[in-house]
Amino acid sequence: MLLELQGGIIYGPVHSRRLGLSLGVNVLPSHVKYCALDCLYCQYGWTGAHGLEPAPAELPPVEKILDALKNALLRVHAHPAYVTFSGNGEPTLHPDFPEIVEGVRELRDRHSPGSRVAVLSNSTTVSDERVRGALARLDLRVMKLDAGTEETFIRFNRPCAGVSYANVVDGLAKLADVTIQALFAGGAAGNAAPDHVDAWVETLRRIAPAMVQIYSLDRGYPSREIEQIPQRDLVAIARKLDAAGLRASVY
Repeated sequence: MLLELQGGIIYGPVHSRRLGLSLGVNVLPSHVKYCALDCLYCQYGWTGAHGLEPAPAELPPVEKILDALKNALLRVHAHPAYVTFSGNGEPTLHPDFPEIVEGVRELRDRHSPGSRVAVLSNSTTVSDERVRGALARLDLRVMKLDAGTEETFIRFNRPCAGVSYANVVDGLAKLADVTIQALFAGGAAGNAAPDHVDAWVETLRRIAPAMVQIYSLDRGYPSREIEQIPQRDLVAIARKLDAAGLRASVY
């Protein structure tokens, strides 16, 4: 079953397998998923608004986002381990993302100093120097890269016009202390074939991430051309990463 879109700016705190207690921040519209990708496996289903430039009138303004977070931090019973940019699509598509990051950091320092600020991003804007500067201000950057070739990127992640696989990889290589997250799926349109995995590992060697998180399908997904792969296959991929000198965790 697919997940419903987040109905507001703040959601949770939720218990995340990777982040522990996480307070979500959705800087995108509540009525549509806005993303530069249309991935076969997205737990929110197909992308409703596919592009790089959301209409400003549809986006929550900076002040509203920060007020919502402040109120949430003041009312939670236990401060979250993370305040996490995520939600209904790609958070860095908000044109005021750098300003929002600074405001969130200030609120965290004032109201929840033990929390870290994280982002779950699909990496499609990481070639933008302004976005990359904002990402560098976060405590944790979890950046998606499921594909080892442009062909797989187009088939598996279905980017909108203006998104280049080469630019995504170049941008990730310029971002320090990054965690790469990748989903592997089998099936006719999957990305788990051994030759593709080898190409993906070679790409990661260039990016040199601090950590790699790999997993397979667990929740609902919209495509009928992919399927879950067994845990043993994920372990085999992790061994390839280890042989390449890259740290990996299997989920």
